[in-house]
Amino acid sequence: TIRVAAVQAAPVFLDRERTVEKACGLIREAGAAGAHLVGFPEGFIPTHPLWYHFHAASSVKAMQFSRELFCNSVEIPGPATEELCRAAREARIYVVMGLCEKTPGRMGTLYNTLLFIDDHGNIMGRHRKLHPTLGERLVHAPGDAEGLRAFQTEFGAVSGLMCGENSNALSIFSLDAQGTTVHVASWPAHFSLSTTMGDIIEVASKALAYQTKSFVINAVGAIDDRMREVLPITDEDRAFLSRQHGGASIVAPRGKFIAGPMGPGEGVVYADVNISDIIIPKITQDFSGHYNRFDIFSLSVNMGGNPHVRRLPSVAAEHAH
Repeated sequence: TIRVAAVQAAPVFLDRERTVEKACGLIREAGAAGAHLVGFPEGFIPTHPLWYHFHAASSVKAMQFSRELFCNSVEIPGPATEELCRAAREARIYVVMGLCEKTPGRMGTLYNTLLFIDDHGNIMGRHRKLHPTLGERLVHAPGDAEGLRAFQTEFGAVSGLMCGENSNALSIFSLDAQGTTVHVASWPAHFSLSTTMGDIIEVASKALAYQTKSFVINAVGAIDDRMREVLPITDEDRAFLSRQHGGASIVAPRGKFIAGPMGPGEGVVYADVNISDIIIPKITQDFSGHYNRFDIFSLSVNMGGNPHVRRLPSVAAEHAH
């Protein structure tokens, strides 16, 4: 039996250092509460680009927000990850952190990333969102399969996906095939103006838990007063934000809530889970094992990554051989 934790919190909007400080405080809080693993919302550091639901992509305001997003994004490794790793080590807790990642030495290219840290403060790896959604496409590059992994721990494998990825059947299947035991589903504070985040989270996470027979930690973003001030444009926008009520929760392998969903505000949701509760559901239906027909179906995952430049031999060199 282990204790898992789902964070529902707002970042310090577009402020990397203060958001890292807040994240480290939440890591230590979860560790002090006896949690073995804590999951954070999508793009928690320094924020998720939610302004594109309200501001035109080419507007001055949207461009200013995007510039600040780049300036406050995180390099892996870097000073921000060192602070996160230190907090994980001191709290003796595994951490799955949502952040906006930038590549050292480059201006402009960003990734929507989940960072995996073990309970000794070591970076296990990272997952870059395979395909940005809606406004994310204006600031985030597509990810690669390098981080489409279930990371091994002493209590089983830990995986994570962000928002819409938690409904991507092939990504889910590839993680299930690696033996995921606990899955962190990271979510922003809201989606488009025509949807309610809590409803999407419930449908997607219950389906994921039932399909993979794993425990699902739903870590959800929140909206603070600063974000309510700067993000909306119209009264309709403000009314929409007022209706967003989080939904951090934890789902069992049979697809039932065992903690949460959390209501409005910020906090941490906890659940004590018995890993052996996975066994009977898996014996019944192991979709990446005996309950499948691999003579009929197969899945190939290209782990080669997506390099910016491929250096090919020159024509002269080819002729010389």
